[in-house]
Amino acid sequence: QVQVAESGGGLVQPGGSLSLSCVASGSIFRAVAMAWYRQAPGKERELVARVTAGGSTEYVDSVKGRFTISRLNGANTVYLQMNNLKPEDTAAYYCNLRAYVTAFEWGDYWGQGTQVTISS
Repeated sequence: QVQVAESGGGLVQPGGSLSLSCVASGSIFRAVAMAWYRQAPGKERELVARVTAGGSTEYVDSVKGRFTISRLNGANTVYLQMNNLKPEDTAAYYCNLRAYVTAFEWGDYWGQGTQVTISS
């Protein structure tokens, strides 16, 4: 069993900042990558940022220069620092872990999501 838990969402004014945290635990043999996705009402879930086990990062264009993804070395923990937030960043944010649970079996594991609302 693998568990993924996010924390840190909330309500903030435009231009403000929020930090999200995600911890994965359980029978994780080897993590491949951890990522943040978001889904706004009526829209498809989209990748926001990803960090691989090797430390490579990628971001969706709309958050480049404003969001930073980072991971805690040696732990299946990832953070998303969000600055200069805009109303269009409003969404449910989900943490994703892609990991091997055995030497040969891998899967995608999701948290329950945390709501981020940007409003004045």
